[in-house]
Amino acid sequence: MFGKKKQPPIKSLIAQGSQIEGNLMFTDGLRVDGEVTGDIRANTVQASILVVSESAIITGQIHADHVIVNGTVIGPIYASELLELQPKAKIEGDVHYKSLEMHQGAVISGKLGLLTDAEEKPLLKLAANNL
Repeated sequence: MFGKKKQPPIKSLIAQGSQIEGNLMFTDGLRVDGEVTGDIRANTVQASILVVSESAIITGQIHADHVIVNGTVIGPIYASELLELQPKAKIEGDVHYKSLEMHQGAVISGKLGLLTDAEEKPLLKLAANNL
């Protein structure tokens, strides 16, 4: 998805010193420098990117196409395209990804799991198959 195509622009920022409680949904790109307690989910209609900076702390699930982490995430991460773990990334939770790039110094306390097409989108069951 991101190989030859231009990445979506980062249009939203949660600044350092900000504290958000509740679930967030975003389109295009989001950068988190502050603290979020709640799930962060990208709109699935278009490509998305989430950047978790060195000062950020996220407690909750993350769902996006391209996720870059250099801060702290407490909860599972689902990167449907690419998960980049920068040197200061600290993750307490399972990570699920299509592609993974992990730099020296990044720490994961959880399981690594490769996303398959079946995990990304639920399969439809036809009523005729249940007969």
